[in-house]
Amino acid sequence: MKQSAIPQDVTHIALVGNFLPRKCGIATFTTDTYTALKRRFPDMSVDVYAMDDHPGRYDYPDAVTGTIPQHDRAAYLATARAIEASGAQALWVQHEYGIFGGEAGAHILSLIDRVSIPLVVTLHTILEKPSAAERTVLEGLLRRAAKVIVMAERGREILERVYGANAKAIAVIPHGVPDRAFVEPDSLKDRFGWTGHRVILTFGLLAPGKGIETMIEAMPAVVEKHPDAMYVVLGATHPNLVAHEGERYRDSLKEQADRLGVGANVAFIDAFVDHDDLIDYLQASDIYATPYLNPAQITSGTLSYAVGVGKAVISTPYVHATEILADGHGVLVDFRDAAAFAREINDLLGSKRNIARLSARAYARGRTMIWSQMAETAMAEIVGGIAARPARLRGAASTRKVLPVDLTAVERMSDATGMLQHSIFSVPDRRHGYCIDDNARALMLMSAVEDCDPATRDKWTTVYAAFVQYAWNPDARRFRNFMNFDRTWCEDIGSEDSNGRALWALGVTARDAHEMKHRDWAQAMFDSTASLALELESPRAQAFAMLGAAAMLQASPGHQLASRILRRFPDEHLALLDAARRPEWGWFEIVLAYDNARLPEAMIRAGVALDRRDLIDCGLDTLAWIVTKQTAPEGHFRAVGSESFGRVYAEPLPFDQQPLEAQATIDACAAAFDATGDRRWFDEAKRAYDWYLGANDLDLPLASLGDGGCFDGLMPSGLNRNQGAESILALQMASCAISGLSKRLGKVAGTQVHERSA
Repeated sequence: MKQSAIPQDVTHIALVGNFLPRKCGIATFTTDTYTALKRRFPDMSVDVYAMDDHPGRYDYPDAVTGTIPQHDRAAYLATARAIEASGAQALWVQHEYGIFGGEAGAHILSLIDRVSIPLVVTLHTILEKPSAAERTVLEGLLRRAAKVIVMAERGREILERVYGANAKAIAVIPHGVPDRAFVEPDSLKDRFGWTGHRVILTFGLLAPGKGIETMIEAMPAVVEKHPDAMYVVLGATHPNLVAHEGERYRDSLKEQADRLGVGANVAFIDAFVDHDDLIDYLQASDIYATPYLNPAQITSGTLSYAVGVGKAVISTPYVHATEILADGHGVLVDFRDAAAFAREINDLLGSKRNIARLSARAYARGRTMIWSQMAETAMAEIVGGIAARPARLRGAASTRKVLPVDLTAVERMSDATGMLQHSIFSVPDRRHGYCIDDNARALMLMSAVEDCDPATRDKWTTVYAAFVQYAWNPDARRFRNFMNFDRTWCEDIGSEDSNGRALWALGVTARDAHEMKHRDWAQAMFDSTASLALELESPRAQAFAMLGAAAMLQASPGHQLASRILRRFPDEHLALLDAARRPEWGWFEIVLAYDNARLPEAMIRAGVALDRRDLIDCGLDTLAWIVTKQTAPEGHFRAVGSESFGRVYAEPLPFDQQPLEAQATIDACAAAFDATGDRRWFDEAKRAYDWYLGANDLDLPLASLGDGGCFDGLMPSGLNRNQGAESILALQMASCAISGLSKRLGKVAGTQVHERSA
């Protein structure tokens, strides 16, 4: 076997699919693919992640790096993390709908969306008339894949016609076949007890749809002319069929043979044979028959193997057969046409010359499909996928400028009711309606923005304030959160976090609104609702309420309710920190979640308002800790990924990174700067702000320049290009915060210069 150098420094890939000893065609294919790669490129690392339908049942070989329980979505995410950490340069997925969990196998999308390396997909089934779920999955694969491998030209045609796939990304690589010498069938028949018989073989997991009934129906006419003919059905019953009905289907086929008087000429071998034994069975047969009933079948591994060892093949005209047997390399007959099968089998068995010619032509075609050649051709596609990966452009963070506040996208997402939650790309998605979380943030933005047309500010401040006001449920004494597009509420009581955030917005509006009418409204609304804060149990909700109370105390010094809220929670948070703290873990909770930096920000703001140095120090220490966790090895800001949420005492995971985290960090650093005057906190805030501009793990800007938009997140494979309200508001509020912080830094610096000069 010829060995090849690893092409163009591709030294490590990951391979996902079924794997032996699991008994199915995909497992055999993936195992053969792995073996061919290792033989052809022995120095290349190939990590196998085996799809597992029955965890614990299979004794996988050492080649299997990890397994993915089929229905456990978390396992797909964990595998994505493992692949990312492994150093693999490309991911090669063997796709068949039935081997992945979720509707139509949608769980595989969770995996591929969370790896940043190029994706190559081999499609084993391509449907011309997919269900909505099947189309969603395949289109998700096509969007993400750098290269798509199909095994027949018809597969390419369907992908382009039905799915609009990019023709340049599609490669046709025939199913691999073993590299075996051509042998005469009679030389191997004694091993299987077939001496003296002319053998027609069908191989594969036994299940309806394989057309076995057609071949059994043909056998009386064959036996009439060739009494020594034997039809052998080789293969175990499909495990799913056994689970539902046992061996009822196999028994029905035996009954059919007996009823037609050919029971002695039809043999069933109930076994899942290994690779080498399968090839021996094929070589010992005279004719290979594939009477399949599905005309759309793109791939048949058994047909490929039969051609590879030089069998005379008679087949129905399903897609793969019409291509591989074209130009006289096999015989095609109509679906369910038992008479045609009998006629063609008799013609071949009656002429040694004809069967020898057809076998020789098949073997010659098979030599173009041997596994080593398949491995080399596939590696060329993988190399091409890696080479086509866009280069990441580095830019110096120090040169990135603060963006001017731009309300274009905010207004695009807003109507007379309020700000809509979600979008599809930049277009508002009305199906998801509104929420108080986003309208509270939008209300705070209206107070924060400086350079704004007064009429525009007045209009939108009133709209967002009205939403917050209408969200209040006086009977339940809580704010509602979610509203449908038709202005009907989805609930009577919103989450604790949404209630805390509403109080925060009221406090900030009472302090910062540009019009007295809005400040008066906010204080009155705070006075009538803020007592709910005293019943909040979520640390984040408490932190939001603390931030609102601190703002209210600035707006109205001595405000009793705000003072009570602000004094209520800090000691509880200190106790949380003491309980959760470990030598390597300096945080309030044993897990990380969203909006993390709001917890230290609230402690700093409370410490300043209450003149408590212990609270300020706690806030500074925990902020320094979370900032460290949000720093990539290269030094740029790395938001705590949403996949980290809920992992106990675990290092944060990098994806999915969301704009909210950068904004929270900027605000917390601004609080730290205001409390200390330390330039360090400005630098940390600027580092978090530059994340929006491209100083991040993927060197991709999330800010949509020119319209004030912001993409929804940073995924391993690129940007989530939707632009929801939360993301847009996070960018605009971050711009307001960093701009204000820059001005305060300038004043501090100017004072220091003046003092030194004096």
